[in-house]
Amino acid sequence: MKIIKFGGSSVANSSTIQKVFDIIRDKLKSHEVAVVFSAFGGVTENLFSIAELAKKGDQTYRVLLQTLEERHMNLVRELIPVHQQSMVMTYVKVRFNELEDLFHGIFLIKESSPRTMDYVVSFGERLSTFILAEALQGQGIKSQFVDAREIIRTNGRFGQAKVDFEVTNALIQKFFKEHDGMKVVTGFVASTEKGETTTLGRSGSDYTSAILAAALQAEDLEIWTDVSGVLTADPKLVYTAFTIPQLSYNEAMELSHFGAKVIFPATMQPAMRRNIPIFIKNTFDPNNPGTLINGDENKQSLIKGISSISNISMVTVEGAGLMETIGASSRVFKALAEAKVNILLISQASSEHSICLAIKSDESIGAKEAIEAEFHYEIKSGEMNEVKVQHDLATIAVVGENMKHNPGASGRMFRALGRNNINVAAIAQGSSELNISAVISHQDLQKALNALHEAFFLSENKVLHVFLIGTGLIGKTLLGMIHRRQEKLHKASELDIQVHGLANSRFMAFHEDGFDLANPYELSETDAKMDLEKFVKQMEEMNFSNSVLVDCTASQSVADAYERILQAKVAIVTPNKKANSSSLEIYKKLKGLAKKRGVKFLYETNVAAGLPVISTLQDLMLSGDNVIRIEAVLSGSMNYIFSELESGAPFSEVVKQAKLKGYTEPDPRDDLSGMDVARKILILGREAEQELEFDAIEVQSMVPADCQDAKSVDEFFEKLKGHDKEFAELLAKAKEKGERLRFMATLENGKAKVGLNSLPESHPFSSLKGSDNMILLTTERYHDFPMIIRGPGAGADVTAAGVFADVIRIGNYTRE
Repeated sequence: MKIIKFGGSSVANSSTIQKVFDIIRDKLKSHEVAVVFSAFGGVTENLFSIAELAKKGDQTYRVLLQTLEERHMNLVRELIPVHQQSMVMTYVKVRFNELEDLFHGIFLIKESSPRTMDYVVSFGERLSTFILAEALQGQGIKSQFVDAREIIRTNGRFGQAKVDFEVTNALIQKFFKEHDGMKVVTGFVASTEKGETTTLGRSGSDYTSAILAAALQAEDLEIWTDVSGVLTADPKLVYTAFTIPQLSYNEAMELSHFGAKVIFPATMQPAMRRNIPIFIKNTFDPNNPGTLINGDENKQSLIKGISSISNISMVTVEGAGLMETIGASSRVFKALAEAKVNILLISQASSEHSICLAIKSDESIGAKEAIEAEFHYEIKSGEMNEVKVQHDLATIAVVGENMKHNPGASGRMFRALGRNNINVAAIAQGSSELNISAVISHQDLQKALNALHEAFFLSENKVLHVFLIGTGLIGKTLLGMIHRRQEKLHKASELDIQVHGLANSRFMAFHEDGFDLANPYELSETDAKMDLEKFVKQMEEMNFSNSVLVDCTASQSVADAYERILQAKVAIVTPNKKANSSSLEIYKKLKGLAKKRGVKFLYETNVAAGLPVISTLQDLMLSGDNVIRIEAVLSGSMNYIFSELESGAPFSEVVKQAKLKGYTEPDPRDDLSGMDVARKILILGREAEQELEFDAIEVQSMVPADCQDAKSVDEFFEKLKGHDKEFAELLAKAKEKGERLRFMATLENGKAKVGLNSLPESHPFSSLKGSDNMILLTTERYHDFPMIIRGPGAGADVTAAGVFADVIRIGNYTRE
């Protein structure tokens, strides 16, 4: 004998019901089968809603009841052969006439007792199961409708009745022995000895099927739903969640207690007592093996799943009067029990000074009042503090029988939470070592679940979740690099980089599973309009662990959002100099905030594209060195211009050539002004722990006065031609002295200046060609021979490579 149960989502409409019939037909080929059905999808909720409207005196309940009746009649027409429809429709009509009388009574007296509501909601299963039994009969499957009120006996606790198993088992066995055909049984409903209709509470249809399986010593129990078994985590919050192949009964009960909604503890108890295997299967993917729940312990996995409960409040009872006071804890629990408050988690300090209780938020006010009433005199005398209630919390739990055999599970759990800056408000671990539970802020729930899921199930690869603003040349080059290196990063660095957000100045788009970088996504008018506030909010709401914002723009507004982004515990990687070259106060604030929030703020490409300047300087300072002087050629475009000028070409032509090669900004005046170099030396000075402001930097502009106000770039080039002779004369004077022109920055004694210098052939900068940068660091350690850092300082490739290196660096940080 095999018991199979189908939930409301499996019998929501005629097309899904046909899938159910196919499954039943296939099972009958090799097994004797009994089937349990829930109400048609959404019907139980409809019945509760209609009753609520009737109780409020709202006559629209009649319209909803008529709509519900028509839905059932339509299903009869769709599922049952015409010659059989009359009898079934009569049955349905009689039931809805009864319901109409019931709701009219509720409407008149404006009241609905638990006894009445049990009878009202019983119609859902009684209607669906009768219709489905007749439909199966019409398809040639010999079946018999069974009203579970005839075979399941309970006490009179309406709404959540308790089963009398001794009487029930006898009734089930007798009925199945005396009646032929496949039994089609109503889920959820039962009756008292007096014949009063009761219901079995949460997940009652599952419970019905388990009761039948235990009474009949079934081979196994199959529960068919709309998901492929029990998943490692809530798939709505953890996109990488996958089906758990096997769970022990105890593991399944722990997961269900902490929020896993596929199966509930009451369902398992009858099957667990008889050691009957339970399969959780997907009606819409019948070939998927789903999850097997049985008595076996699987020693291969450290944990089986991660579960959570939202809308939690934490009640804290504390005070000196609790210490070493016998009976204080029992008084707390007694008060809560009398107030009918369910406790989800308990944590008590070893000093006995405080007790923390996690409860559902909607029970928090009653809990506080009950405890304060119980300890009225202790609070009044000061022996105990007022009861504190903290809202907007959630519980998370990692579950697995194998934790008791392997030390380190709790360490891995809290290390993963710590790395992602998730604060833990309370901790509890069961004596059976089946689960480790923690209370956290609700806003951190999704990040915590993803962090734990990666730590326990995806530990082979560390996942970075990237959001990119700026899909121009540097941004596109970066995406190409990530794609080409993905496989190598997986194997060599165990790093998986997923890009979930893309934006340019006009549009933005998001992808929960990550964009396919093999087919570059082009932002267009079909995407949402770019709104920085909405982009940041969406990134916060996706709330991935190990999130990184990559800013490949030169935007001040994006830089202004860095503070909020760091507050949200999202790392930042950027070549955008605007934030670090703004006021010293903002620079220090961002650095301090990143440290406080435990996230990385990396900007190696602020100064010299991909050259390791910032990191080298930071390492020198960290090791106790002191910077005496910095000399630097920091503009690839300016170095190209003045080194190419030596070829004899006019200055205006050299500048135009630099623009065509992509070395300059779209308007070359941005480079020639020297302001970009000034920002870079400012950043280097601040990294060298010097208190510099931008206004204090002496800057020599290479833009002639009459060219500054040119209305277009073309007009600028026309006016620049008139100054070719001046720049030729500067070059000639340098050559006469055996020197070369280099546009550079210097920092010494807290003073910085930027401008054109004529340098002897022996100077290291004189050897620079093309777009190369060079930085000379004279420090206490590198005094006689400065440290030299040299390489390409401009171009999308080298800048994108530097940004990519910073992203990978963050991936390595997450492993520490």
